[in-house]
Amino acid sequence: MLTRIDHIGIACFDLDKTVEFYRATYGFEVFHTEVNEEQGVREAMLKINETSDGGASYLQLLEPTREDSAVGKWLAKNGEGVHHIAFGTADVDGDADDIRQKGVRVLYDQPRTGSMGSRITFLHPKDCHGVLTELVTAAEATADDH
Repeated sequence: MLTRIDHIGIACFDLDKTVEFYRATYGFEVFHTEVNEEQGVREAMLKINETSDGGASYLQLLEPTREDSAVGKWLAKNGEGVHHIAFGTADVDGDADDIRQKGVRVLYDQPRTGSMGSRITFLHPKDCHGVLTELVTAAEATADDH
């Protein structure tokens, strides 16, 4: 069962400038940064709030590290802006299977490693009214290595 909005992913050309905008404008501070070589992005997670299920909601700022990454291609076509929305779940595998059975294309056969050690998969935007949708099981849901 989906429990919350885990994060909203925002694609940007310059991560440092975008982080500074969100810090100066809204007071959001960086909670976590990392480079995900598999996905070809450098990212910053800005924590917005805690949630009732023990998780949190974030803005995920994404700068491509290579032009051929999914985010790099998306930026070249669309420019900066909202890239995807992610819903939190305690069971990314089960929820992905349930959603797949409802006719929505799940982009990964098996969930992959996402930000902060989470497990993730994506749903095809053409099956979700034009919205790239991510399902996320936070690492804390299985182990507290935060």
